[in-house]
Amino acid sequence: MEISSIVSAILIGIVIGVLGRLVVPGRQHIGVLLTIVVGIVAALIGTAIAAALGVADTKGVDWIEWLIQIALAAVGVAALDRTVGRR
Repeated sequence: MEISSIVSAILIGIVIGVLGRLVVPGRQHIGVLLTIVVGIVAALIGTAIAAALGVADTKGVDWIEWLIQIALAAVGVAALDRTVGRR
């Protein structure tokens, strides 16, 4: 993996984390840094799932891959919010 791939994964993860946070209704009790980490993890796992399903490399925008990543980020943000919010 090249440095440009790592940087692009981080940038995409930031966007995915923010979108995942917007999908979850209500106020979240986790910080922006945790949201970004969840987004990066969701982006990486979502890419792996999309590759396994055969929809990672399509012509044009990979909408299905984005939807998988955003859904994973929303689940991650909600789960982390429940864990952190109970403290």
